[in-house]
Amino acid sequence: MFTGIVEELGTLVERADGADSAVLRIRARTALQDVALGDSIAVNGVCLTVTGVEPGEDGAGVWSTDVMAETLRRSSLGRVGAGEQVNLERAVTPTTRLGGHIVQGHVDGVGTVVSRTPGDDWEVVRIAVPAELARYLVEKGSITVDGVSLTVSALSDSPEPWFEVSLIPTTLRETTLGERAPGDPVNLEVDVIAKYVERLLGARR
Repeated sequence: MFTGIVEELGTLVERADGADSAVLRIRARTALQDVALGDSIAVNGVCLTVTGVEPGEDGAGVWSTDVMAETLRRSSLGRVGAGEQVNLERAVTPTTRLGGHIVQGHVDGVGTVVSRTPGDDWEVVRIAVPAELARYLVEKGSITVDGVSLTVSALSDSPEPWFEVSLIPTTLRETTLGERAPGDPVNLEVDVIAKYVERLLGARR
């Protein structure tokens, strides 16, 4: 489980694609502190397993992970290339502050950045959301965008569903969302509580 608070920007240094999977090698520093094989690290909001670690002399290192075909197909990781930066967050521990919200690292769909509107100290980003996910969004509710826990500041269901988030300078500076341009894909994970509520209410009916 994660909280949607990005710990650092890593760099994808190598990508090896197979017939139905890919191996990613990612340079990181903070995310590799106390890491062990089998640990979970969220990459742009996708929960991945550490399969190898290569320590570096400068305190940083490179870790490897296997990504299956379904993950590549259902997330933006299928389009991430070598040299690109990615948001990294280690799985929470029982003593970790829940600074964001409950994030599983299971991407529900891919949205598309529609527009960016700069303010004095923030930026409003509008994102088109797949129609099947729109029902889980509420104003002032939580949404995970590329692994970043954010608050929905506005939304609309017509003619095409979209929502807006307001990004503070820290988010713009320390996550990949500062560089996402209109037309770029972003991984979306809706609040898991909403999905459980829908399931339970459906069972009662």
